[in-house]
Amino acid sequence: GTSVIITFVVLLFGMMCAYALSQLNFPGRRLLYLLVVASFMVPIPALYVAQFVLMSDLNMVNTWWGIILPQLIVPVVVIVYKQFFDAIPKEMREAVLLDGGGEFTLLFKLYLPLNWGITASLSIITFIIAWNNFFWPFLITTSEEMMTIPVGITQVRDTFGVAYARMMALALLAAAPVIIAYLVFQKRVTEAVMISAGVKG
Repeated sequence: GTSVIITFVVLLFGMMCAYALSQLNFPGRRLLYLLVVASFMVPIPALYVAQFVLMSDLNMVNTWWGIILPQLIVPVVVIVYKQFFDAIPKEMREAVLLDGGGEFTLLFKLYLPLNWGITASLSIITFIIAWNNFFWPFLITTSEEMMTIPVGITQVRDTFGVAYARMMALALLAAAPVIIAYLVFQKRVTEAVMISAGVKG
């Protein structure tokens, strides 16, 4: 459940931020984009201590919010979307504006459909990363009820200690949703990326 929420929110806010950085003129736009690129260069584990302190101050340790919120910051999504939004001809944007369309119309009815391949690809990648994320949920959760699947698998034990056979079986089952998602959307991703490449050309 958390992986789906994270994927949806990351893509939604990522594309909105990328659209603003790509198409809107406002003071500090270039500086803001440089900060996004700079944050992409920072290793995620380097932020865990600061994130944990922040979640602790907000009383979000061992909560769903504590698990989800720190994973919503994915600079690469903004960077990728912005590159593709920059490549869309401005004449198409001007035509929509002349027809009375607003910024949300442009984003969701022009820019997003033209970049569906990128959205599908980023969806799969973001979902896989969120689904497989182990260290942060392990760090922020203290009860079995709040543990994500990767963390819960490591807690499988029997009377003799760690039950490795059972752990491996559960790990295989945990990988099933990711494998199924990739197999289902693989063809669509390939086709959509080709369409996006054709538009860019």
